[in-house]
Amino acid sequence: MAAVLCAGLLAGCAKVTENTPDGRITVWSLENLPDRMAATEEVVGRFEERSGIEVELVGVAENQLPQMVMSAAAAGELPDVIGAVPLGPLWQMYSNDLLDTRTAGDIVAGLDAGTFTPSALALASDGGRRLGVPSDAWLQLLVYRADRLEEAGLPAPDTYRKLLRAARELDGGGRVGASVATDPGDAATQQGFESLALAGGCDMVGADGEVALDSPACRRAFEVYDTLAREHGAPGTQTVDSTRAGYFSGSSSLLLWSSFILDELAGLRDDARPGCPECADDRGFLARASGVVTSLEGTEGTGPTQFGEVTSWAVTRSAETGAARAFVEYMMGDGYRDWFGMAPEGKIPVRTGTPGDPEGHLRAWRSSEIGVDRREPMDEVYPSALLDRLVLGVTRMSRWGIGRGQGTLVGAMGGELPVPKAVSAMAGGQLTPQEAAGEADEEVSALRASLR
Repeated sequence: MAAVLCAGLLAGCAKVTENTPDGRITVWSLENLPDRMAATEEVVGRFEERSGIEVELVGVAENQLPQMVMSAAAAGELPDVIGAVPLGPLWQMYSNDLLDTRTAGDIVAGLDAGTFTPSALALASDGGRRLGVPSDAWLQLLVYRADRLEEAGLPAPDTYRKLLRAARELDGGGRVGASVATDPGDAATQQGFESLALAGGCDMVGADGEVALDSPACRRAFEVYDTLAREHGAPGTQTVDSTRAGYFSGSSSLLLWSSFILDELAGLRDDARPGCPECADDRGFLARASGVVTSLEGTEGTGPTQFGEVTSWAVTRSAETGAARAFVEYMMGDGYRDWFGMAPEGKIPVRTGTPGDPEGHLRAWRSSEIGVDRREPMDEVYPSALLDRLVLGVTRMSRWGIGRGQGTLVGAMGGELPVPKAVSAMAGGQLTPQEAAGEADEEVSALRASLR
């Protein structure tokens, strides 16, 4: 019960003390890849010159954040601000009383809440209390080989039925039908399964507030994921990297991944470049040959759903309030376009503009350059219709539990990963889909009870 132990340690041992104002703040950033850290350092440098506030910028890996927060809180050494915090860790810090929600609310109000996407504000809020300042979002996508589906006479796989049919008919001849994550210790498995489950009407918690992973809708979702992973996927445990590699090599025709894949798909990043036979002489082939489903539907007629992740700026309880507020306001104001522009394919702005120019940030986002080793304007690489769907998807994001008052449980699940463990056992043939649903339900129910 790692997540519960962490919560207990924080509640019992945290030394939360307010910093003495000295014009210096420490900022942790989960955008810790070298190119993103370099881009962030440039923005931070401009803020320092303008404000006179010194900023110590520290890159932090997302999977290390819970332990680092626990250790820093126990030692009374929390950073002032944490950037790019996903919803799960944000809610976990909130449940342990480590966030300055008043300052977060003041920042949102000062920037004008009307300039933010309502769904992002709702996911990062507990009623009227702002947990953090929502910054940007990525969406879960189903990427598919449109050329192969067209050759086989198959429609776009935007429903369970069409998806399963495509995976079945494109499986064979040395290829697998689909690539989905099954690693029990990888958040990508949770994200992939949750996106598919939401499409089928499966929510972690029912309308009565009880855990509902053993419901008919959730059992069906486990069946669909099992069919994709075990019957039509590559053998062995599949990770976020191996699923991408399978699609990029041409050995898989369907891929469930985040929108961060779009620059790599276009051959703009050398350490994750498509290696399909057609890609050898044409690095842009795979992007042109692929289609993208942004919103998946379970049973036709129920309506599509969109899974996504909102990341936020979190101000901690011990922050130097004035300096921290000035920093976040700058990163969401004059520095905002540089912040989301470092990786616009996965940092879709949830602050669409300013009161004087309500769509200004979205316009800038469309023409932002994507890529690492080569950079090209996103609206020249991908059609406007896809960018429209990405923007629309951000306004329609759904997440398990948060809308039903279970944000604390969502945060705790990030440490325990009960659903990925059940999915992994199912994909490995140790559990049937029905047994996996039951085991996940039991584990999440036990975790929920321990939080009361």
